[in-house]
Amino acid sequence: MSASSEYPQSIAAPFAGRRNLWVTIAIGIAVVGVVVLLAMRLTHALGVKTLVNKVPIPTVSVTEVGVSTLPTTVSIIGTIAARYDMPIGVEGEAGRVAAIYVEAGDHVKRGQVLARLNVSVLEPQVANLEAALEQARAEADLAEAEYRRAQAVGASGALSAEETQRRKSATLTAAAKVKVAAAQLAEAQARLARAAVRAPADGIILTRNVEVGQTATPGGEALFRLSEGGEVELRGEVAEQDLPLLKVGQSVNVRLTGITRAYEGHVRLLGAVIDPQTRLGQVRVSLVPDPNLRPGAFARADVTVSNADRAVLPQTAVLTDDKGSYVLIVNAQHKVERRAVRVSGIVQNGVTIAEGVSSKDQVVATAGAFLQEGELVNPVLKDSSRT
Repeated sequence: MSASSEYPQSIAAPFAGRRNLWVTIAIGIAVVGVVVLLAMRLTHALGVKTLVNKVPIPTVSVTEVGVSTLPTTVSIIGTIAARYDMPIGVEGEAGRVAAIYVEAGDHVKRGQVLARLNVSVLEPQVANLEAALEQARAEADLAEAEYRRAQAVGASGALSAEETQRRKSATLTAAAKVKVAAAQLAEAQARLARAAVRAPADGIILTRNVEVGQTATPGGEALFRLSEGGEVELRGEVAEQDLPLLKVGQSVNVRLTGITRAYEGHVRLLGAVIDPQTRLGQVRVSLVPDPNLRPGAFARADVTVSNADRAVLPQTAVLTDDKGSYVLIVNAQHKVERRAVRVSGIVQNGVTIAEGVSSKDQVVATAGAFLQEGELVNPVLKDSSRT
């Protein structure tokens, strides 16, 4: 029994020693793992902090808001037209055109014959009535002579009072026939005169819409269009809000498409109404006649109505997105702020800003698209001059 009880103890002792060794090794490994984990976290924290400290603050160029004295102009768009555009047609009876004496562009005088209708019927009528008038005058002279003889011999009793009265009535009838014949002749002569289409005033022939052999009728299409005196004007339209800025007599520079020269004019007439559909008003600008100012030509006019101080920024400073135009401002904390602006025009040294910035603002001049709102920057003043 003593031998068998000692055998298990001799075998269990080595196993107990091995178990204690494994426990010790496991505890050591756990401690090493914890130490490594803490070291890794500490290293990561220190590395991030070092990386953050190494990120540089971007340097940006900023500019102050410039102020320029700029003119306020109003644009007028329209066409050149004759100031007095006179259609010329047939005044009398219809007839076939027998001759044309002028062309478009010709200068004509008042009363000058422009065209003539066929007068093969009217001329004989006039000749016939002229002869009838001469006959009526001869009969009236004869009746007058007989009446005077009756008066001379009536006192002696050679003729009765009734005969004398009859001759007096014949004299009055003959005189009336003379008047009738004269009136008929005048009417025929007027019809003959109307066969000649004449210029109603001095001016320039704008268009000719008739050919020889064509039948011209009263009330039909005008045969000619005349610019009285050759005067021309710009008939244009202007926006409703700009119309009150214009005054009669203001100087206007008118430009034509394809011509660099500006033609000077003056506001002659301002429309009394605004078109409710287009919200535009009518403006007429008188111009000095010139061969290039042809009626129908497209023209654009600029009217300087006032001079005012305007905020001006470089074009590179103004950005645009789906929300509209804006600029980036560097505030007192050197952080970027977005500021919406309203652009009113373009000038030689930049764009004019109607609202959104003040003269004290520092605006990012370039590369604003690469900055984010709220970002810390190092501003460097690019240009502090004011124009």
